[in-house]
Amino acid sequence: MDQLTPNQVARAIGVSTASLKRWCDKGVLPYVRTCGGHRRLPLSGVIQFLRETGRELVDPEVLRLPATTGNGRTVCSRAVRQLTDALVAGEEVQVGRIVFDLYLAKQSAREICDEIVRAAFACIGQRWEEGALEVYEERRACEICKCALRQLGRLLPEPGPDAPVALGGAPSGDPYCLPTQTVAVTLRELGWRAESLGSDLPLDTLVAATRRVRPGLVWVSVTTISDRDSFVADFARLRAATQEAGAALVVGGQALDHSIRSRMSYTAHCDRLDHLVGFVHQMKS
Repeated sequence: MDQLTPNQVARAIGVSTASLKRWCDKGVLPYVRTCGGHRRLPLSGVIQFLRETGRELVDPEVLRLPATTGNGRTVCSRAVRQLTDALVAGEEVQVGRIVFDLYLAKQSAREICDEIVRAAFACIGQRWEEGALEVYEERRACEICKCALRQLGRLLPEPGPDAPVALGGAPSGDPYCLPTQTVAVTLRELGWRAESLGSDLPLDTLVAATRRVRPGLVWVSVTTISDRDSFVADFARLRAATQEAGAALVVGGQALDHSIRSRMSYTAHCDRLDHLVGFVHQMKS
């Protein structure tokens, strides 16, 4: 539900429909007209209005958000512990609430991913190494968080028709879907039409996608490598395809140590999402 009626939005934020329509007329809230002349408000525009004005959601369920979204005060210093506990417990709704509350509190998607999600999974990884967690709990946490970030992507402003295109994923043998999803939502926030193609992705199919879509940026997130020689050979073909398409090729991930990076050719290596943001800003300058 990405297009909302004035009545739905008025109920969600606790104002009269007449007041809401006046805000639309003043340009405070973006809207479009249906073929029948009725107003419809994009969900992303409503969320940006809430972030900018600091208004709380009175009835978030109208927007199909978790019931307590926007009513709590998720403080960043507590968010890592709260998110870690919710992920380990498999509490999908609570994870969504924490992520949305952080965004409504004017934390950027990049900050949520780099500083909160990253720290939470570091805690989860430590618990797993100590034998306090089973593998299924860690993988379930990844899936839940991935879904929350995809939902967060829906709340970001829609990229314009001329927005640059980016795509990427994690290579064959790498089952971790979360890092590539954090790249997608970060680039989306920067105004890109960014699509994560998922994990365990043969690089040859990423070559095909590059040739067909001709994006401005391709990323490869590498958490683990099953066969280093095969990966390097496959990556070389991807590098050739990105050069042919005139696309930047960005890599990152804990598996890319210096020894393997020395065998690769790429445009940029980013250890963190803030490095990616800096690189994208350099591309525009």
